[in-house]
Amino acid sequence: MNVRRRLVTLALISAVLVLAACGGQAPATQQATSAPAAEPTKAAEQATSAPAAEPTKAAEQATSAPAAEPTAAPAPTATPIPLSTIGTGATKIVWWHINTQADQRENWQKLASAYVKDHPDVSIEITVLENEAFKAKLATAMQSGSPPDVFQSWGGGVLKQYGDAGLVQDLAPALQQNGWGDSFQPGPISLYTFGDKIYGVPWNAGMVGFWYNKALFEKAGIAQPPATWTEFLDVVKKLKAANITPIALGEKDKWPGHFYWVYLATRIGGRAAFEKAYAREGSFADPSFVEAGTKLKELVDLQPFQNGFLGAGYGDHIALMANGKAAMELMGHWAPGAERGAAKDVKTFNANLGWFPFPSVEGGAGDATDALGGGDGFAFGKNAPPAAIDFVRYLTSVENQTAMAKAGIAVPPVVKGAEAGLDDALLKEIQSRVAKAKYYQLYYDQYLPPAVGQAVNDATQELFAGTTAPEQVAKTIEEAAAIELVQ
Repeated sequence: MNVRRRLVTLALISAVLVLAACGGQAPATQQATSAPAAEPTKAAEQATSAPAAEPTKAAEQATSAPAAEPTAAPAPTATPIPLSTIGTGATKIVWWHINTQADQRENWQKLASAYVKDHPDVSIEITVLENEAFKAKLATAMQSGSPPDVFQSWGGGVLKQYGDAGLVQDLAPALQQNGWGDSFQPGPISLYTFGDKIYGVPWNAGMVGFWYNKALFEKAGIAQPPATWTEFLDVVKKLKAANITPIALGEKDKWPGHFYWVYLATRIGGRAAFEKAYAREGSFADPSFVEAGTKLKELVDLQPFQNGFLGAGYGDHIALMANGKAAMELMGHWAPGAERGAAKDVKTFNANLGWFPFPSVEGGAGDATDALGGGDGFAFGKNAPPAAIDFVRYLTSVENQTAMAKAGIAVPPVVKGAEAGLDDALLKEIQSRVAKAKYYQLYYDQYLPPAVGQAVNDATQELFAGTTAPEQVAKTIEEAAAIELVQ
C-alpha cells in the first residue's frame, strides 16, 4: 500500500468511526460491520497504520447488519460498567467484551471466576464496553500498537488486516493441539481463517433466511415454502392475490435490502465468483453479479413490499412482521427475538412463525447449502500471554458452550455438540444449516472494506427504488472495489 493510499484509507476509517459514534439506533449487539480497510499494513508501520476499529462500517447504524441477536442484547448503556479484576495471580489477562446485558456479563464473570479458581497464578481484568465505545477504544489501542489480550471480534477482513499488521496472534498452532480447532463448526471458524493463519475463534454464529407467517401462507393457499427462486416469485404473486403484503422491508436502513443482492450473488456465482472478485482475479461487475441484480429486479417489479418501504427503518419492518402485517422477511437469526418484543400477541406470533432458507437459483453455481451470516468471537492481541489462549479454550469448551446455549447466550452455538443446549426448533434448524454449509459467507457490508460495503448498500437501495439498472449496480460496486481492493 503506498503512503497516499494508506492515508486515504485511514482518513476514511476515521470518518466512519465518527459517524458510527454519532449514531444511535443500531441494534444493541450489532456486529462488526465492515471489514478490512483494504490493504494489509506492514508490521513495521503498526503504530501509525493499524487498522481502525473492527466494525468501521460506513454509516454504521443505518446500514450495518446486526450481528448476533440484537433482541437478546441490551440497549447501549450510557453508564460505564466498572472495570473488574478477578483473581490476584501474577499473570494478568486483559479482556474486553461488549456483552453489556446483565445475564451475559454475569455469565462471563462466572466463567472467569471458575477459571481463576483453578489457575490461581492468573488474574483477569475485564472491561465491558457498549458496542460503539468498544470500536473507538479498540481503534485507539490498535493504532498505539497495544491491543488487549482478548477482545471481541467478528472475523472477516478487518481482523485479517490486524493480522497482516502483526497486531493479533495466529492461533493455528494452538488450534492444532488437543483437537481444539476440530471442535468448531467449519463455517463459523472460516470467518477467522486466512490462508494458513487463524486469527480468532467464534462463540456463536447464525445465518440469514426467510422468516414467514404460516397463517398468512395458508390464507394465500401456499402449501409449503418455496425451494427455488421461481417458486419464491410464485409465492409472492399468490400473497399479493390474497391481498397480503408479501414482504416486510426497512430499506431506509439499506442493510436489510443488501441481503437479497448478496444472497442472489452467492446462489448464482457461488464462492468462486466472490473470491475471484475479492482477490482481483475477477470483478464485481462480472455476469453473475449483474445477474444477481437482474433477479432482484424481478422481485422488485412485483411490488412485494409494504407501502413506503423505502422510507421505513428496521424498526418499522419489525413491527410489521411481529403483528402479522406482512408474510415474510429476509433476516438473521435475531429476528424472532426482536419481533416478540414488538408483538401485541406473542403467543400467536410464536404459533405462526416459520423459517426457510434462501431459495436456490436455477442454473446457479452456488450450492443450496451456502449460507450468509455472521456471529461473535474472540481474537488475541499480539502480546497476549499463553494463559489467554488457555482461558478462551476453557470458555469455548463444549460444556460451557452447551450451558451458554441453554441459557440463550451462545445462540446459535458453534462448538460441535453444544447444540444439545438448544430447545427452540427453529434455532436448531438454523444451527444445523450453519453446521452443514459448504460455504459460509460473512455479510458483504462487513467483510468488504467500508467504502465497498457502503457502495453495496447504496447501489442495492437504488435498485429497490427503481432508479438504477442491475448493470449499474454491479459497476458501482466494482468501481469502489477497484480502488479499495488494489493489492
